[in-house]
Amino acid sequence: MYTRRLVVVLFALFFIDAIHLISQRPDTYRTPLDQKAAPASKRPTVFIASVHRNTEEIQRTAWNDAVLSLVDYLGPENVHISAVESGSQEGTKDALMELKAGLYARGVTNDISLGMTVWEQLDEIDARPPPGSREPGWIWNAPENQFELRRIPYLAKVRNEAMEPLDRLAREGRHFDKVLWLNDVVFDTVDIVTLLETRNGEYAAVCSMDFKSSPLYYDTFALRDDLGLKTASLYWPWFQSPTSRASALRNDPIRVTSCWNGIVAFDATPFYASPALKFRGIDDSLADMHLEGSECCLIHADNSLTAEKGVWLNPNVRVGYNVKAYRHIRRNQFPGPLWAVVGGWANRLASWRMGLQTSLEMRTVRQRLEQWVAETPDGELPRSEPGEACLINEMQIMWSNGWKHL
Repeated sequence: MYTRRLVVVLFALFFIDAIHLISQRPDTYRTPLDQKAAPASKRPTVFIASVHRNTEEIQRTAWNDAVLSLVDYLGPENVHISAVESGSQEGTKDALMELKAGLYARGVTNDISLGMTVWEQLDEIDARPPPGSREPGWIWNAPENQFELRRIPYLAKVRNEAMEPLDRLAREGRHFDKVLWLNDVVFDTVDIVTLLETRNGEYAAVCSMDFKSSPLYYDTFALRDDLGLKTASLYWPWFQSPTSRASALRNDPIRVTSCWNGIVAFDATPFYASPALKFRGIDDSLADMHLEGSECCLIHADNSLTAEKGVWLNPNVRVGYNVKAYRHIRRNQFPGPLWAVVGGWANRLASWRMGLQTSLEMRTVRQRLEQWVAETPDGELPRSEPGEACLINEMQIMWSNGWKHL
């Protein structure tokens, strides 16, 4: 009898808690589009950048049309498109040429660079420096007795290539308010306008939330809460930090240390500075200690506006890496009732585990970072890495048609 009453009480408490979790879900706010609200001359000027490799399917099903619709809204005179491709094994190059034709028909300036073939890229990966030498961007693989090309500096180089036209356009007298980076995701114009208008445009950077398999968010590599911590789980409301989690529960802009998550908009000012803000990887000598950090995280650590204006995540803007995922997240109250309950309990149960795991990883990272600083060569300025929150206990290299861990 006692056990039965206990079960009834626990079930009642769980039911009440489930109702509370479901009712906590806020409404999604998306900026309404009114073509008459502001003429094109009053809309922000946006430099749009992207990198591509094997993105043909998403381009032809959604991405190209979404970009062209965004251009139509912002006004062709307010936009420049810069896309860099390399190593694709399918029709990405052709899909980008189709996009270029659409941009040309609209009078939109663009730089679309079709890079190496997959075979040329493989040759680049195999062009290893000889043992005993040291070239930037390569790391020693002791078990294989050879150098390997580091993934993050490679990605940073490609992203910087996509940013190069910004400098040329500035010399021609053309400047932009925002820099918008697009991953190979499904989105619409309302998503972008909502993102750009986050906090009335007052931010160093602002990101969407990205989903590959709803309701699990995707970009764990770059996202850190306002305390610099990884998320508690892949389920809403995601965060370990009480402040970040509270903002997520309200669908307010969430203050974070770093994010990327499919789409990110930057205040363009730091990219015009001298020296200009650029993407990078951590120093090779720090990577030697089996550490890595995403270029998409380090860019925020290096951004001179981060402390002043902050990095934010807008949970109202949700994008997908395929059409199916995007349809699932296009709902007013996100996530659905079942996943709100699952997420609530997943975050509670995962918080202690992630807290312990994060603490142990941060200790390892800090010890290796301190060792790296202590080993600064004589005669050099003390080593420093401002993106400590970005560092993880991993080593990533380019490999075959992708990348892998060492």
